[in-house]
Amino acid sequence: MTKFLADCRTDFPILSQRIRQDQPLVYLDNAASTQRPDAVLAAMDRCYRKYYANVHRGIHHLSEQASEYYEQARETVRALINAPSREEVIFTGGTTAAINLVAHSLSQLRMNSGDEILLTIFDHHSNIVPWQQAAERTGSKVNFCP
Repeated sequence: MTKFLADCRTDFPILSQRIRQDQPLVYLDNAASTQRPDAVLAAMDRCYRKYYANVHRGIHHLSEQASEYYEQARETVRALINAPSREEVIFTGGTTAAINLVAHSLSQLRMNSGDEILLTIFDHHSNIVPWQQAAERTGSKVNFCP
C-alpha cells in the first residue's frame, strides 16, 4: 500500500478495523453509503451538539446559527467549484437524490419530445431510472453508448 493510501486510511476511523485473518477493512460500497473521515465526523458531532435546527425555517438562535453554517458551507463549495453564485450550490441527501433532482428539473425545464438522453452501459440503475422516467414524462428517448 502506498504512503498516500495509508495516510488516507487514517482519516477514516472505520478503516482501522481488521477483519478475516487480520486483514485491513476495505469498503467499496460507496454507492449505498459512504464512510466519513474524522473531519466530517467532528463537524457532524459539533452540529448535532451545538446548533442542530432547521435551516432557513426558524427565527430562533439555533436556526439562525445552523443557517449561517449552511451558507458558509455553500460558499466554500461555490469557491471550490468556481460557481458564479452560492445559490447554484444545492445540497442533497446523497447521489441518488441529486440525480433525481437533476433529471426531474431538466425534464420540466429543458427537455422536449424527440430529445435524446445519452447514458452509458456502465451506469448504475440509480442513474438510469430517473432518466427513463424523464423520458416518459417528456416523450424523449434514452439511448445507451457502449
